[in-house]
Amino acid sequence: MESRGSNSPPEPASVRPPSYEGVWRFTAPAVDVSVPQARHAVRDLLRRQQVPVVDETVQCLLLIVSELVTNAVRHAALLSPEVAVEVAVGAAWIRVSVEDNHPYRPKALEADHGQTGGRGLMLVREMTADAGGTCGVEQTASGGKVIWAALPLAPALTSRRVAPSAL
Repeated sequence: MESRGSNSPPEPASVRPPSYEGVWRFTAPAVDVSVPQARHAVRDLLRRQQVPVVDETVQCLLLIVSELVTNAVRHAALLSPEVAVEVAVGAAWIRVSVEDNHPYRPKALEADHGQTGGRGLMLVREMTADAGGTCGVEQTASGGKVIWAALPLAPALTSRRVAPSAL
């Protein structure tokens, strides 16, 4: 898994953002083994950067990464032999996104409970809303898509918030 990180140039101490803020991008082949690799890379990044995030939010983020990378591997690999996972951390939020080059923009489906799959995006949407975050799908300049979820670093105060979602 290839990794690239970028941080802003140093600023004066009085306006310097917390050291954990930044944007990191990992690329991997669109194959099954990339799912746990992406999940472990995100977990390790959060630890290495000492992001002040509660375990409940970390577990939610890791499940979201697993679902989104799995979907890219299963449904986009033919047109996108590589996927990218991006982690952006701000002072009070964290956003994970998965990008592929397939043009189809999926929607969360209410799957039949008898099916063994098909509920991944619905799960992502519900977990994101429960955490007080938002999620969506955007088209890339190259015609592919980015599916993302942004969560607050601190857990939501209510058990279920309604968050707008494009999924």
